[in-house]
Amino acid sequence: MTVHVVQSGESLWQIAYQYQLSVSTIVEVNGLSNPDSIIPGLALYIPEGLNGQLRPYIVRRGDTLWQLANRFNTTVEAIIHANPIAGPEQLYIGQRLLIPTLLKPQIETLGFIVPYSPQTFLPILQHLSDMLTYLAVVSYSFTSEGNAYVLLDDTEIVRESNRLGVTPLLMIRNFTSEDFDAELAGNVLANPVYRRNLIDSLLQFIHDKEYGGVSLDIEFIPPAQRDNFNTFLNELKTALGTLILHVNVHAKTEDLPTNPIVGAYDYQAIGAIADVVAVMTIDYGYPGGPPDPVAPLWWMYEVVRYATSLIDSRKLQIAFPLYGYDWRVTDNTTAALSVIGAQNQAISAQTVIAFDQVAASPWYRYWEEMEEHIVWFEDIRSYREKYHVVDQYQLLGVTYWQLNLPAPQNWNYLSNHFIIT
Repeated sequence: MTVHVVQSGESLWQIAYQYQLSVSTIVEVNGLSNPDSIIPGLALYIPEGLNGQLRPYIVRRGDTLWQLANRFNTTVEAIIHANPIAGPEQLYIGQRLLIPTLLKPQIETLGFIVPYSPQTFLPILQHLSDMLTYLAVVSYSFTSEGNAYVLLDDTEIVRESNRLGVTPLLMIRNFTSEDFDAELAGNVLANPVYRRNLIDSLLQFIHDKEYGGVSLDIEFIPPAQRDNFNTFLNELKTALGTLILHVNVHAKTEDLPTNPIVGAYDYQAIGAIADVVAVMTIDYGYPGGPPDPVAPLWWMYEVVRYATSLIDSRKLQIAFPLYGYDWRVTDNTTAALSVIGAQNQAISAQTVIAFDQVAASPWYRYWEEMEEHIVWFEDIRSYREKYHVVDQYQLLGVTYWQLNLPAPQNWNYLSNHFIIT
């Protein structure tokens, strides 16, 4: 694949001619709103025929170049040529290599959907179904006595998901009004009767709607309920049997048992119980906070190193944002927008997109009514680096928040470089 970063004075016609592609192809793949308007720093994904790719790999104990060449269907000479090593004897544990290969990695993906408008979403689901293993339908919360209830109609979406061969998961959250409710989570988890109510009511909905399992998003659990959360997961998995238990947890780089956000998540215990654990490697830069990258690469590496020390990597997914944030600098008032919305806003403002190499994240500034704004978002460069993390650590896969937000660069890259199981 090729990424072309637009330089001052370039036009889309010149770029299309350079790569022997049509302007319409570049417009579609990159979600451009106007082919007559591009800006310096804009990263364009230039799709090419499959001529192989350089896949990242971390050397493990016992690895040899001959074994790696066989595993990736390449040659020892090709690996040596792609890396600064003189010969087989220079391999060492922890060494990072780039392996030239035609083989695509296999991953499992999950997309979240909040079904405010099922009819609007169904065409999106049909378009993306080949790139999804699971669909987490964000439609459920629970009462103070643990009884699950429906917030948004999910019937058509679950039916269509099953028809398309995408496993629908019932997503349950401790969500009331406009936010997560820590007290609700704590009280239900602390009470064996309420825990049983939640499990029984979930199983009833799963049976009635024909879900393939549950995706849990219980956030801000009081740290004192850490053991009770593990007990609840055990009880729920036992009740689910062969159905999927998918657990979303906040990202952390060390165990902080008293922290009000991550303290209740015992990574090792959760990893032993759940079928899939999805670490929310998003919102490092968050609404109301200072302008920061949404999912900086350096932070994702730290989170993944810690998570894989406690959870089997083949059970582990990490989260990719399909959005960015726009901060008003004076007071950090924040607005969310899709990655395409962020990209095209930069083009409309005729600003320049910068790229933070350490965070591997694009950003820009613009002014509105004399107010400075800073926007951090994702593009093909940042997505490519994030996928390298998945491949390098041999993770199960990726989650995407959320599918209503258009991100054509991401989906085109995923389709070209991975096999979705």
